[in-house]
Amino acid sequence: MINVAAIMVSPLWTPTAERVEKSNFTSYLQFLDKEKNLKFRSYAELHHWSVIETAPFWESLWQFFKIEASTPYRQVIGEKRPLKGVPRPEWFPGARLNFAQNLLRYRDDQIALIAIKESGERKTITYKELYQKVARCASALKKAGVKTGDRVAGYVPNCAESIVAMLAATSLGAIWSSCSPDFGVQGVLDRFQQIGPKVLFTVDGYTYNGKRHDLMARLETIIPKLSSLQKTIVIPFVGEKIPLHPPLTKGGTGGFVSWNEFIDNKAVEIDFTPLPFDHPVYILYSSGTTGKPKCLVHGAGGTLLQHLKELALHTDLKREDTIFFFTTCGWMMWNWLVSSMAVGATIVCYDGSPSFPNLDALWQMADQEKITIFGTSPKFLTACQQAGITPGKSKGVRLRRTPLQKLKTLLSTGSPLSVENFEWVYQNIKKDLLLASISGGTDIISCFMLGNPCLPVYAGEIQCPGLGMKVEAWDENGKGVIGQKGELVCTAPFPSMPVFFWNDPDGKKYQGAYFEKFPGVWHHGDFIEVTPQKGIIVYGRSDATLNPGGVRIGTAEIYRQVETIPEVADSLVIGQRWQNDVRIILFVVPVQGVQLDDPLKEKIRKTIRETTTPRHLPAKIIAVRGVPYTISGKKVELAVTRLIHGEPVTNTEALANPEILEGYRNCPELQS
Repeated sequence: MINVAAIMVSPLWTPTAERVEKSNFTSYLQFLDKEKNLKFRSYAELHHWSVIETAPFWESLWQFFKIEASTPYRQVIGEKRPLKGVPRPEWFPGARLNFAQNLLRYRDDQIALIAIKESGERKTITYKELYQKVARCASALKKAGVKTGDRVAGYVPNCAESIVAMLAATSLGAIWSSCSPDFGVQGVLDRFQQIGPKVLFTVDGYTYNGKRHDLMARLETIIPKLSSLQKTIVIPFVGEKIPLHPPLTKGGTGGFVSWNEFIDNKAVEIDFTPLPFDHPVYILYSSGTTGKPKCLVHGAGGTLLQHLKELALHTDLKREDTIFFFTTCGWMMWNWLVSSMAVGATIVCYDGSPSFPNLDALWQMADQEKITIFGTSPKFLTACQQAGITPGKSKGVRLRRTPLQKLKTLLSTGSPLSVENFEWVYQNIKKDLLLASISGGTDIISCFMLGNPCLPVYAGEIQCPGLGMKVEAWDENGKGVIGQKGELVCTAPFPSMPVFFWNDPDGKKYQGAYFEKFPGVWHHGDFIEVTPQKGIIVYGRSDATLNPGGVRIGTAEIYRQVETIPEVADSLVIGQRWQNDVRIILFVVPVQGVQLDDPLKEKIRKTIRETTTPRHLPAKIIAVRGVPYTISGKKVELAVTRLIHGEPVTNTEALANPEILEGYRNCPELQS
């Protein structure tokens, strides 16, 4: 069935001819014309070529971005398939490169990093200074015995030292893996015990929402349980001196040392280790809300190529840009953001709460730092909308200019961006703005679909599938559909597929995660619709899809409507097995001072009924104290679903607020 509403809608934003002409996309098209004798009249034509002519496309990116490699590749896609049953080919066999070297190609006086704490403390590092700092850290790691293939872990906030440590480790061919300091003891151990790091970078503490949190006590428990550790480096993040904690110096951990004592101040150059294209660079983790997280190993070359494509082409990032994304070191958006250095742009690293001391704080920072590309989440945008924040409007007669004048692109990810979010952004932030909803995941350390500076923006839609990403919506029979909901699949290989899972030698976990539902085809687990104009609507995780009466409903369809109701602060939708069927349960968090009474319940039902269908109506609407989220800010539907069915919920360390789950356990309203 064709979505007529999608056809009739007008775009919220259309790029000017000047913006299209000056875009990196246009430069890339000119490159293809001149060097490859390829001409494309539209993005649709370019995308079609990129997914049909897979090898020529990815080779063109290598050449366009001038990837630095000590040894050239023999071919783009090799015959070898490293894991049985996993249709991931060997990419660019023969090539030898170094990930950190490609991120440190600039060594001048332009600012590389602006590191800001929620307290307002700020420091800057130029590209020349960054290279020097990485050289000193890399030399120290080498003296500590770190070599190719070793794991170096970070239990760190989003700060300059985290980036320096990652670059130093990967310059040696070590594999970097990190999680943010708001992870509890078990959450850290569930991740790092699996990969056995040789070195751990951490901090003495961190500040969030105005409150200081000490990490030294946690480290006393964590470090002795990481038997592989030979050295722990503590960054003085909240204090000038590292307090002595005797338990940290005992056992076979090699003790710990402060950052300033560890680095080699005599080192001036980096001896980059050249490695194969698919050599591991990062280990990331699945959310782990229903068991121990899976350890996803990503290759250096695939990560680099994919990030350059997404940042330079789809986001139109240039050297003169300043880019910010609100993220922690435990979310793949940190890895994505850091790759901006390969373009030579300025990165803003912010550590702290996005709403401290108020929801205006990040917008004020964006204005002060002249941020041109700002990344956030639908949750943050909705909070600003509900609080009446108007970031792009002048406040007071003294302000002689409109705020956010430099802002040209707003990125959003983490969950589907609602139609109301789109409209609010253009009404309250900026009318001339590329609002790019992007979607992909930790699994691919990148995006399946994202923005495009040369295409219009339609409310509720992601603009386009990424170049080289053969994204389709499939029905249950494996047939592609347009204008209908279906499973997100990617039917052509791409280089940022994980190279393997840690501790999965036969590839069975890898195969089961992505290739079981449709053999040989990547099945991502998202519920999407491809619109007639080739945009994409995301309806949420397909494993959380509701099936009342056999009709598939995405949870995002209900969230979009509930979030328009001013009396509702947050909500969670799940399906409860009931009388040989599934019924929809809607949990809501009323705003402060509001009661979930019958009139409000009826208002919610009426809103859902009038804007969706009667099948979307919840059987129960129940008030709760809060909604559980992962540390990276995603609603945890599956854990609540398991909980209400009496099934175990393990690894609650992956949650930002695990105590909230108790409000769902044994809920009496679910018994009738």
